[in-house]
Amino acid sequence: MQTFFTPDQLADPLNAKANKILRACVHCGLCQATCPTFQVLGDELDSPRGRIYLIKEMLEQGKPADARTVKHLDRCLGCLSCTTTCPSGVDYAHLIELARGHVEATYRKPLGERLLRGLLLRVLPYPGRFRLALFGAGLVRPFAGLLPGRLKGMVALAPRRLPALSRAEDPQTYAVPARKMRVALLTGCAQKALDPEINAAAIRLLTRLGAEVVIPEGSACCGALPLHMGAEARAKALAQAQVRAVMAEHRREALDALVVTTSGCGTTVKDYGALLGTEDAATVAGLAKDVTEVVAALGLPAGRGGLRVAYHAACSLQHGQKIKTLPKELLTRAGFEVVEPADAHLCCGSAGTYNLLQPEISGELRRRKVETLMARKPVVIAAGNLGCMVQIGQEAGVPVVHTVGLLDWATGGPLPKGLEGAAIPPLRPVSEGQTAPR
Repeated sequence: MQTFFTPDQLADPLNAKANKILRACVHCGLCQATCPTFQVLGDELDSPRGRIYLIKEMLEQGKPADARTVKHLDRCLGCLSCTTTCPSGVDYAHLIELARGHVEATYRKPLGERLLRGLLLRVLPYPGRFRLALFGAGLVRPFAGLLPGRLKGMVALAPRRLPALSRAEDPQTYAVPARKMRVALLTGCAQKALDPEINAAAIRLLTRLGAEVVIPEGSACCGALPLHMGAEARAKALAQAQVRAVMAEHRREALDALVVTTSGCGTTVKDYGALLGTEDAATVAGLAKDVTEVVAALGLPAGRGGLRVAYHAACSLQHGQKIKTLPKELLTRAGFEVVEPADAHLCCGSAGTYNLLQPEISGELRRRKVETLMARKPVVIAAGNLGCMVQIGQEAGVPVVHTVGLLDWATGGPLPKGLEGAAIPPLRPVSEGQTAPR
């Protein structure tokens, strides 16, 4: 793509970075075939190619963002399916981040939008505040029909029963007799409030396989949610705090990995080097691994699962981190019959806060995804990202469980809470001494 930035504009590092990304685009339009919003809306400006044109125009002209541009950029899920499809290697992930930062700095959204976004930024990254908000949502649920559209949707997404507080994610060390690895666990933010059992299952599985698991002091939100909303300064502050927490533990005794159980967080943490530009940030980014990567490295024993599992590939895992087959291989190794939906490459519509900010588009994407998942007639749906689990679970007629919860259960752990009451066939015996290749 030809660009027309002036030399003065290119002296700005952000413009220089955007220029390099923009010039890689060759207008081929292959991204349209895999863009969820283009599939739903059919508007060129709601495709990656259309948004790239809008970003180019906005930055080249050096003007504040306008309402038209903001509308189409806000509709982008950030699913990165386009980056998997693109033959030219356009770095759309960083381009949309730059554009959203420019929007945040130059455009004043309507009051209602500002209030909603401000609320999300001040609540979701903080587990205590988020838990309190979920409790409040439960109180107003009987009156949800009286609420405005997006607030009604937020109440609908809240669980009907809050999980018990967990002490498993408090700063501590889970030692093992014969240590193969020493890993830190990123406990996250929203996940701690919505489903602490995910990290508890990860701790059980990792220690069973021989990893010493450390919960670092000061570990909290990784910054992914604010970053995707264009609040770069807030995102960087949270990311820097996370880097300090992990590096303090790494310097005390070397870590082999930083385990992440929420793939949306993993995509951001693995990009800390680019986001923060420091040596420590690059070190943490290099340590970051999705939990399935670490489980595979440790060697998963043959399991006793026995259920038909529809695997939902979270966009942040398959497109953001390029981890496509590993979770399915592990589930198969654990004894499950694994099937996938016909539209496995497309987003379910969760996308961080997207289902709260763009409920109509998100709802249509959820409907399509659930339809294709249920067409495979699963007993349970597995996913590696909490947001996807909550999104799909609203309409799916079967339990939605984190991949690590199923792997834990199949290799000796307790039945995942989501499967309680489901029709579970008798467990097959576990073959002794069999492990997956490392």
